[in-house]
Amino acid sequence: MTAATGTGTAAGGMLSAWRRSPPLIWASLYFFCLLSGYYVLRPVREAMAASSDLQAVFPLPLIEWFAGHGIALQDFVLQFLFTCVFFIMLVLQPLYGALVSRYPRRVFLPVVYGFFIVTLLGFYVMFETGVPGRGMAFFFWITVFNLFAVAVFWSFMADVFSNVEARAYYGYLGAAGTIGAFLGPIITSALVQRVGIANLMLVSAGFLLICLGCIWRLRLWAVAREQERELVSGETPMGGSVFDGLKLIVREPMLRWLALMVLFGVGVGTMLYNEQASIVRRLYTDPAASTAFFSRVDLAVNALTLVIQLGATRWLLSRYGIAPALLIPGVAIIIGFSILAASPLPLMVAMVQVMTRASEFSLAKPARETIYTRVDRQWRYKAGAAIDTVVYRGADLTFAWVHKGLSLFGSHIVFLGGLVVAGAMTVAALGLLREEKKLPGERPE
Repeated sequence: MTAATGTGTAAGGMLSAWRRSPPLIWASLYFFCLLSGYYVLRPVREAMAASSDLQAVFPLPLIEWFAGHGIALQDFVLQFLFTCVFFIMLVLQPLYGALVSRYPRRVFLPVVYGFFIVTLLGFYVMFETGVPGRGMAFFFWITVFNLFAVAVFWSFMADVFSNVEARAYYGYLGAAGTIGAFLGPIITSALVQRVGIANLMLVSAGFLLICLGCIWRLRLWAVAREQERELVSGETPMGGSVFDGLKLIVREPMLRWLALMVLFGVGVGTMLYNEQASIVRRLYTDPAASTAFFSRVDLAVNALTLVIQLGATRWLLSRYGIAPALLIPGVAIIIGFSILAASPLPLMVAMVQVMTRASEFSLAKPARETIYTRVDRQWRYKAGAAIDTVVYRGADLTFAWVHKGLSLFGSHIVFLGGLVVAGAMTVAALGLLREEKKLPGERPE
């Protein structure tokens, strides 16, 4: 079978799945628009983080404060940004916990996306008028958006689909998202130098409006499924403490292993991301040019992700369970970092970046999300969100500074350190698999 034939067969399987499951059509449109909207803006974030224009990134009082204390802020851009993002997450996580504890699904889902749409309109004004510090504010916003909006999506999908359906459909669902992620950088690359960065905010807001329509439609199937199987209704508030998610992570072994796997997986990505950003900062001085570079990297990531999702994800999850999907990315990252430790060339860094992110999106992420279909709503909406926000950004913060220390000794040492982190991620995946075997076949409520 040729590659083209294999991809065509997988695409045919996706169309067949859509015909069998109308909710999958709406869920696919939802994820398509969500990732399209995000990937339209992701290159803007990368360009801001790699910008040599401090006033575009930071507000003037902050620049003056660092200068007055003899600190070269341009040497700590990513470390400063990731540190701030972590503390923002510490503030927002209890607020999100309060939202999902006190309000039903029909309220908190639209509120989350409505907030992001309104703030995008604010960023349109900031970039249109060139407000100093817009880069920092946007970096904070899109990092929060990426984590909360995607975490809410996957939690909602576990309300709509059973575990059996998740293993059959999550590969196709991920592929729909990847097609959207593929479209986003194309839009950015085609438009950014013609219409400017500010107008990209409006494009993204339009995609999020479509997401709201999909949420309204999918909620009907979630309610019907809960009534049919006599599950606890998502149309009633969950109750409990705003810190229940963090308490569950501390108490439950499976959640602890899951948190550790995310921690070290993010650590590997952060070290690679920071090294790539330092290279781009040396090679590109124009924000539009660096935005175009990052959009090309995103296109390569999404192309590889789509091929894997259509050709392997569903087959692996349905036939062998989550084990291969969790372990293959770790092996691939270890191989990639071994190559970089020996030869840290810019092209190789970009290639390993593509491989690392593609394996996470196409295999590890869908595999982890199927677990949430077998646990109660507190686990996925509270603990799952805590892992995807506080743990995720805590890893960003920790390994941004680890990278800064290791980078003093050169790229070779950075990638040797990354090898150790990738090994720890693989050990955590093995621990997660051991605990996952103790779960029932279908999630309790």
